[in-house]
Amino acid sequence: MRKVRITVAGRVQGVGFRWSARRQAIHYKINGYVRNLPSGEVEMVAEGDDAGVAQMIHWARQGPSWSHVADLRIEELPYDNEYHDFNVRI
Repeated sequence: MRKVRITVAGRVQGVGFRWSARRQAIHYKINGYVRNLPSGEVEMVAEGDDAGVAQMIHWARQGPSWSHVADLRIEELPYDNEYHDFNVRI
């Protein structure tokens, strides 16, 4: 099991990135959340099995077709089974 914080920069706000991330998380059976940051970036915390988290990271590198990902940072976090679903935070 694995938990990461993914910070995505570029044209990622106002393009449906968070809702697309939620759909992907459900598909990959990932728990956690996604939210917009005041900096214009999007932050995701994703936890689940290694393969699902890897798929989520892979998806985040490109995002939905109407976004443009300029940079992606990944921070490994201690897995603690904190989340039981995946939410879009407003």
